Amino acid sequence: MEKMNLKKYIAAHRVSYIIAFTAMLLSVSLDMLSPQLIRHIIDDVIIGGKQELLAAFLFGILGIGIGRCVFQYTKEYLFDVTGSEIAGELRRDLFRKIQSLSADFFDRVNSGELMSRVKDDIDRIWDGLTYIGMLTIEVIVHTIIVLYCMYSLSWKLAVLPTAGMLAAAVVAIIMEKKLGTVYEDIAQENSVLNNTAAENLAGVRTVKAFAREKFEIGKFFGHNRHYYDLNLRQSRIFVAYYPFLQSITHLLPFLVMLPGGYMVIKKTMTLGELTAFVQYSMNIVWPMEMLGWLTNGISSARASAKRIQKIYAEVPQIAEDRFPVRLPAVKGEIEFSHVSFAGDHIHDILHDISFHVQAGSTIGIMGATGAGKTTVINLLKRMYDATGGVIKLDGVDIRKLGLSQLRTSIACVMQDVFLFSDTISDNVKLGRKNRLNMCAVKKAVQSAHADDFVEKMEAQYNTVIGERGVGLSGGQKQRLTIARALSSTAPVLVFDDSTSALDTETEQHIQQTLEKLQGVTKIIIAHRISAVRTADEIIVLDKGSVAERGTHDQLLAKKGLYYTTYQTQYGACLREHHHGR
Repeated sequence: MEKMNLKKYIAAHRVSYIIAFTAMLLSVSLDMLSPQLIRHIIDDVIIGGKQELLAAFLFGILGIGIGRCVFQYTKEYLFDVTGSEIAGELRRDLFRKIQSLSADFFDRVNSGELMSRVKDDIDRIWDGLTYIGMLTIEVIVHTIIVLYCMYSLSWKLAVLPTAGMLAAAVVAIIMEKKLGTVYEDIAQENSVLNNTAAENLAGVRTVKAFAREKFEIGKFFGHNRHYYDLNLRQSRIFVAYYPFLQSITHLLPFLVMLPGGYMVIKKTMTLGELTAFVQYSMNIVWPMEMLGWLTNGISSARASAKRIQKIYAEVPQIAEDRFPVRLPAVKGEIEFSHVSFAGDHIHDILHDISFHVQAGSTIGIMGATGAGKTTVINLLKRMYDATGGVIKLDGVDIRKLGLSQLRTSIACVMQDVFLFSDTISDNVKLGRKNRLNMCAVKKAVQSAHADDFVEKMEAQYNTVIGERGVGLSGGQKQRLTIARALSSTAPVLVFDDSTSALDTETEQHIQQTLEKLQGVTKIIIAHRISAVRTADEIIVLDKGSVAERGTHDQLLAKKGLYYTTYQTQYGACLREHHHGR
């Protein structure tokens, strides 16, 4: 099982982390020297009268200040830069992992949740690797050195700060456990909130068309309220425990002064040593104050890491063969042999489908909604694997072919038209910027009969269209996706009800364009008889099985489902024609 291994990312940047850690160690060590210099100023200069040493001690304090500035800057810079680089690598690898998953994963997980994983959860891990992680290490190093210095001065006095630290640690651990579960709930609700907002913004025109603004606002407010309640619960936990940490840190210097003053009076400790000890005890205050906040941040980062691990634990259902077959040139011969598919492994979506398409020929697929027409194409492109039977391309089982060669050999114009928020030119090229020049783009757009509206736009092919093609009509979007498919020059073209938004004249022009294409295998899925009537073979699906097959004339002669559809679409015209005669 694949995992997100943070140690691997940190190890790749170990040199930067080692330098940053060394700079932190030197900075903290210099900071711990200041109380020692103050101790000598009091004991040797003020009380001992050795005024000639004062200048050296003062220059020492100045040097410590300069040294700390240099080392602190080095530490901060390296931690921030390295953490940012690791966060970028984490986000890149997570996105690559998501892209590698099969279609069934996206059937189960909504886009809002994935956006939260890629953005919010990586950001929290980023914080853990930079500011929060840096401070956590600094708190540990700082505490160890302070304790060493305090025990060196007086082990009896050092017992008090040690007890205070242990009490603070217990409080922090209890708080971390309570916060851990809350962070899981907050992250989950954050995903739901993101998805609700994204869904409503994408479908804002539908919402307005059905006057559902009030309902959708109420739904969003409900999730927003739950998110608010969870954050309030987190704050209550933090507020309930944090005062204990503050009480410990504020009482500590006062508690140290009482026995320390007594030891100075009894001359078992010098005034300079007590002053240095009090400074150390105050130096241990801020690590304890930071414990709550750091615990908060670490809990958040750990919860985010767990959620990301769940994505890494996903195994793609569509696996490429270890040694895939590489076809020298794809001709486009397609064969379905007794193919079945059960989407949820409970009921069959397709059952015992068999057909053969010679390279360069055309097959039409018809059937009622839900008959399984689009599933045929999803199986051909291996979005899913058939649960029975074999699908072959040029005589080779598609499960033995490389996914890249298989999918780039099949250009699809699907029912669900998708255009990116990009220029018309780049939408037609779709990732083939280096292989497709402007002449090829224009030719494809002209073949799809989209040039009539593209060339009327102010920026023409450089016009940036809105998200999912907002601003274009349904027919215009369909023509651009047809142009995208034609520009690919793939040996297999699939049209899945892709002319439904076109007027009859434009549809006829595109059909004429398709008929002129030589050496291209065409699969045309349609509800209109006009789209498939010239196909070399037409199959009619009914409830996931092949009910009828043959040419247009053969199917009409059978007077079955195809004939009924033909009568529905052309019956009135035929009756008028017959009546006119």
